[in-house]
Amino acid sequence: MVAQNGKDLLVKVDMTGGGQFETMAGLRATRISFNAESVDVTSLESQGGWRELLSGAGVKSAAISGSGVFKDATTDERARQIFFDGITPNFQVIIPDFGTVEGAFQVTSIEYAGTHDGEATYELAMASAGALVFTAA
Repeated sequence: MVAQNGKDLLVKVDMTGGGQFETMAGLRATRISFNAESVDVTSLESQGGWRELLSGAGVKSAAISGSGVFKDATTDERARQIFFDGITPNFQVIIPDFGTVEGAFQVTSIEYAGTHDGEATYELAMASAGALVFTAA
């Protein structure tokens, strides 16, 4: 895989609940991380005292974060609605030349900021709320 443009990492939200995905407008920086908790089953009988992990156990999760400026009233309002209603709609994350991750996420935080001589900005964080589907590019 060759170097990719950061602006091609897109976070899209289902606008209506019917699979109509739109890019969260105004995002300047985005990040997705995947995590898997391990289950330690090490005992006194573990070979050489090495840690042993239980295969296939533990909790998997993903987190999305982004920051940007207000550009589109429709997606800005959708993000606020998701947070205040506490709902978990589907999101898509397009990872260039890698694939698409899709599934339910909860908006866990929204931060708004601005200075007297600059633009209003926002940051948001989301946590996975169910199984995710990965489709290779």
